[in-house]
Amino acid sequence: MGDMAMFVGVISDTHGLLRAEAVAMLAGSSQIIHAGDLGRPEILTALRRIAPTTAVRGNVDRDAWAAELPNEARLTINAVNIYVLHDLHLLSFDPAAEGFRVVVSGHSHKPFVEERGGVLYVNPGSAGKRRFSLPITVAKLEFWKDGVEAKLINLLE
Repeated sequence: MGDMAMFVGVISDTHGLLRAEAVAMLAGSSQIIHAGDLGRPEILTALRRIAPTTAVRGNVDRDAWAAELPNEARLTINAVNIYVLHDLHLLSFDPAAEGFRVVVSGHSHKPFVEERGGVLYVNPGSAGKRRFSLPITVAKLEFWKDGVEAKLINLLE
C-alpha cells in the first residue's frame, strides 16, 4: 500500500478501566476514537492527553458527565469518511450509500474487522475489564496514500 501516512487508535468498552497497555498502544495516534461504554469521565480525559479524541455514548454511559457525548459521530480523516456508533445493531442506514468507508462500533466486546460492500466494519473489542473468555483488544486504523486498513491488537497475549 505504500507509505503509511498516520494511524488512528480505536478503543471501546473500557468500562472505567484504561489499561497501561492500551495507553501504550494508542501512543502515537494522530486521533483516537472511543466507541462507547467509557464508564467514567476520567477515561476521556486520559485519552485526550494522548491525542484528540472522539467518543460516543454507550449503554453504560448514563451519568451526568456523559450527557455531552453524542450517540453517533461522523468524521473525515485523511479524506476517509468514518461513522461511529456504540451498537452496530442500531445502524439504521446503508453506510456505503451515505459515502462512509469505515464504520466503527463496540458493545459486543468481540473484536472484528470485516469488509462488506466497500465498507470496512471495525469493532476494537473491549479494552476494559475482561468478560468471559473474550480477549482484551484495541484496533488501529492505518491510513495509507491509497486507502485505509484496520488491525486488531491483543493487549494481553
